[in-house]
Amino acid sequence: MRPPGGGHPRTRPDHLGGDKAYSSRRNRRYLRRRQIKHTIPEPKDQRANRRRRGSRGGRPAGFDKEMYKRRNEVERTINQLKHFRAVATRYDKRAYVFTGTVTVASIRLWLKP
Repeated sequence: MRPPGGGHPRTRPDHLGGDKAYSSRRNRRYLRRRQIKHTIPEPKDQRANRRRRGSRGGRPAGFDKEMYKRRNEVERTINQLKHFRAVATRYDKRAYVFTGTVTVASIRLWLKP
């Protein structure tokens, strides 16, 4: 997607939300280097190892619970949309037709009692 004023498209997100599987030091270091804020929970074993090392273990990773809850809501909504075959398989050739299919599926989920 191109910015309204022209120029190059964005290549870096403002914020990234991830599972515990993405909490490695390497991933966090990469995100910091690219100046991408992130919300990734720290697994219990990593937390225990950091505490065991004491002051050499480093600071606890910052974690925003509210942001993580929002990420979970989005993930569950996408999973609900995938129950619609046309959305899950993407038979539509053109993007605007697929967008319409996702819109109709979203409306059906919203109106569902």
